[in-house]
This record gives sequence, C-alpha cells and structure tokens, in this order.
Amino acid sequence: MLLAGCGLGAGAAPSAVQLTVTDDFGTHVLQGPGGPLKVVGQETVMSMLMRNYTVNTRFGGGFVQSINGLSGDQQGSEPVAWFYYVNGLQAVKGAAATDVHAGDHVWWDRHDWSQTEDVPAVVGSYPEPFLNGYGGKRYPVRIGCASVTSRACRTVTARLRGEGVPAAIAAVGGGPEPEVLQVVVGPWKSIVSAPGALALRDAPGKSGVYARFGADGSKLTLLDANGRAVRTLDAGAGLVAATRQEEEAPVWVITGTDEAGVNRAAEALDSVTLDDHFAVALAPQGTVPVPVVAG
Repeated sequence: MLLAGCGLGAGAAPSAVQLTVTDDFGTHVLQGPGGPLKVVGQETVMSMLMRNYTVNTRFGGGFVQSINGLSGDQQGSEPVAWFYYVNGLQAVKGAAATDVHAGDHVWWDRHDWSQTEDVPAVVGSYPEPFLNGYGGKRYPVRIGCASVTSRACRTVTARLRGEGVPAAIAAVGGGPEPEVLQVVVGPWKSIVSAPGALALRDAPGKSGVYARFGADGSKLTLLDANGRAVRTLDAGAGLVAATRQEEEAPVWVITGTDEAGVNRAAEALDSVTLDDHFAVALAPQGTVPVPVVAG
C-alpha cells in the first residue's frame, strides 16, 4: 500500500524503462493498454503507472486501491495489497516520491501480506539490480563462493559477466559490506554463517523468503503465502533468493542442499527462469517459484 500522485516534471524521459504489473507473487501478469510503454518527462513510479494502467486510489489519493480493477483489502480471509519494487528492491518511499531512472525495471505486485509487509528483495527483475542498481546508482558486485574453483562459482561469474556486470570473486566470509551487492554461492551448510545468508534462517516475516533449510542443510522446505510448509526437497535441491537489510545493498543467495543443488541454482541465473518470481527453488524435476501458490 503505497503513496500515489502524478509527480511529472519537465525534462527528458528516462530510457529503456520496464513496467510489470502482476498478481499473487508474480503468478498472473496484468496487461496494459497495449502498444509501447508511455514514459514522459521526469516520471515517478506512480505517474508512470497511472499513464499506463487504470489506477484507483483512496485516503485522498494516498494509497493504491486497485489497478485495472484488481483491488487490495481482502482475498478470502487474507489481507492483500499492492506493493512495488524497483530493480528487484522493495521501495522505502511512496511511489509518488520515487523517481524513475534510465534502465529501471518497476514491478507492481498484489499479494497476501499476512506473513509480512516487507519482502525487501526479489529475484524476478534479473539482471537487475546488477545492471542499474537503485536510485540511479550502480552497486559494486562481489561474488563470495564456498569454493572459488567450483562449477557453481564459475557459472555465476560467467552469467553475470555475460550481462556486462563486472564482479570481484573471493572466498565466502568476511564482514558485511553494506555498499556492495554480494552474491553468496555454495551449499547451505557451507554458507549458512555468511553475511546475508543468515537472514534465510528466519521466517518470512524477517527474511522475506518463503523457504527454509533444515538444520543440517540437507532439506529445503518450501512455504506458501500463509507460511505453511507445503513441500520439502532433499538431494539435488537448489534455491535462488535475495535479501536486504534496511537500505543496504541486497544480498543474493545461490545455494542448495548439496553440490548438485547449487549447480542447479547457478544454472537458473537467467531472466527466463527468474522472471516475475520472488524466489525460485530448483528440484531435479523442475523449477518451483516460492512462495508456492496454489493452482
């Protein structure tokens, strides 16, 4: 639930901008009016949304009530609302106060917030935020690997560099680096204490990630939007997820129950696999977006 407004000023329109609107953790895509995305002048997130979709607000225009007739409030017995992300990061300001910069990928999603109002980072705008960062400022990128010679570490490095992202490589460890976008790569039991990965030990209310590893890292339990365990994966399971602490740079975690799972997660680092997903689990049988959505 975010502040509305028009926020249009003079100046050149930001270029190469994307706008995505979905429902239920990215499960359903809402189509705009068709044709090229309309971007004019110094857009804000809200002015661009209003220019391309039918938007209703409430509380004097202070909150998004509906987009294309799809409303917040309640869905069944659960609360739902509209949230937005810029380059995969949940906004810290209202939409009318957030400017759109060149290359930004703006994503609005309506979802159940019964477990948490704060999903601070998602993977579904890849290759963002690696390319354009946040607020018009790129992050330096550091890949921390449990083994810098492993197949997974090499795969992640190649995928990012293939997107034109320069990245330093080092063994996982060290203290937090709030200005550096870190990518942590390795089996869960090898990275569990790494900065950023620690958050994944918590429930979605703290981590924003609807998946949990078992104590020894050999099992990965997937949760639904209500925080209920609905599926458990074991050998060969991987996970691609992102976390963030307050306004620090995000941390991406590419991990698994074993080496085979980490390799699957590393191979999933592409826009086709991650597109419009909050996080992605990889099973030997295929890809499972998380949270797990019924139907």
